[in-house]
Amino acid sequence: MIDGQLLYVYAVTRPFTAALPSDVRALDGEPPALIEHRGLCAAVSRVPAAHFDAAPLRAHLEDLDWLAGVARNHQAVVSALATVSCAVPLRLATVCRDEDGVRRLLDSGSARFESAIERLDGRVEWGVKVYADSTVPERVEPAPEVTAATGREYLRRRLGQRQTRDRSWQRAGALSRALHADLCERAEAGRLHPPQSGRLSGASGENVLNAAYLVPRDHSDEFVAAVRDRTPQGEGVRVELTGPWAPYSFVGGPDGGPDGGPDSGPDVGQDVGRDVGPGRGRSEQEGS
Repeated sequence: MIDGQLLYVYAVTRPFTAALPSDVRALDGEPPALIEHRGLCAAVSRVPAAHFDAAPLRAHLEDLDWLAGVARNHQAVVSALATVSCAVPLRLATVCRDEDGVRRLLDSGSARFESAIERLDGRVEWGVKVYADSTVPERVEPAPEVTAATGREYLRRRLGQRQTRDRSWQRAGALSRALHADLCERAEAGRLHPPQSGRLSGASGENVLNAAYLVPRDHSDEFVAAVRDRTPQGEGVRVELTGPWAPYSFVGGPDGGPDGGPDSGPDVGQDVGRDVGPGRGRSEQEGS
């Protein structure tokens, strides 16, 4: 560790000669540095131990605004790397003590990194979300005198709103099942993620489908067209397409599971400094 700083590792690629986009900046405000070792290359930047060492990082992981800022920067660096090489993203907040720690990380995961690069080269990830609109706008009217008639009208309106929401959920569910089955046929692999909370994502409506698809880069136009062809025009259901991204969801294997991924096993990084993610990680000083 130099001057209270650690090395944050964004992704692993094979060595490349192409220039990264000129506007890409890592967490330190500088272009990411590259550490080459035995046929692999790690993109890194220096970060303060005061924020990324074990104890302060655990506190920061509870700060959603701080975490979102780190995640955006992490994604921007990985996306820039993906324009010039096949980038295997590492878990958010993967940190090593020094350059030797980064080299040990590359050594310990070399077989899995190589396997992932071979499998993911030339492929991108597309994200598809389906939302059911769970809100029904109500017209604001002066409060009427409460009578049996107005009570019946209130109940009738409430029943109508609930039925509208139920229909939106049914349509969103049916669309999600059909869309996911169709897109899995068009993609090399598909993965279902847990639905996202609107409180965290800021998206309106209830997330019914949250899926990722691994698609050959040169087939992306056909995949995007298929999603748009299946997107309904009516109210109550919304489809959101994002990408292309580096294939975050498929680093661990064709189904996105833990087996075979370069950053999936508990051994990766634990002998080099720290491979820190929510709920796990240790420093060199904390154990052997």
